[in-house]
Amino acid sequence: MERKRIAVIRIKGIVKAPREVKDTLYLLRLRRTNTAIVIDNKPDFIGMIKKVEPWIAWGEIKPEVFKELLLKRGRLEGNKRFTEEYLKKTLNLTIDEFVKKFFNFEIELKDIPKLKPYFRLKPPSNGYGRKGIKKPYNLGGSYGYYGENINDLLLRMI
Repeated sequence: MERKRIAVIRIKGIVKAPREVKDTLYLLRLRRTNTAIVIDNKPDFIGMIKKVEPWIAWGEIKPEVFKELLLKRGRLEGNKRFTEEYLKKTLNLTIDEFVKKFFNFEIELKDIPKLKPYFRLKPPSNGYGRKGIKKPYNLGGSYGYYGENINDLLLRMI
């Protein structure tokens, strides 16, 4: 199986969710709605994603969308903005070099000191559309596997 980077966005609350769904979302660091994480497609992560699929949207993220997500929504401890200058100072890399190494699996997000491992997003502009968040994406709703289309949703939420 080819290694890829996956974006996972939580789109639903967990008021009436089963305990194991709540625990799995917590382990994925999706602790509130409209938060996103970027992980790789290891079988253990895919298993977790399948368990909580009705609460999330997920798909393969493109490097240019990830760069925008990092610059506009990346936060450091103390809710300070993540900047290219901070990356240059700590890892001595430009943002483009970091994104390239990140997508080649040479470096991880946790290698940036004090960077929060999740991204808080806005609700998508023009809404989730179609049939809402209670139906899967392939049936016209908005949860589940998006494939490449997750990038469009992410750009509307940044």
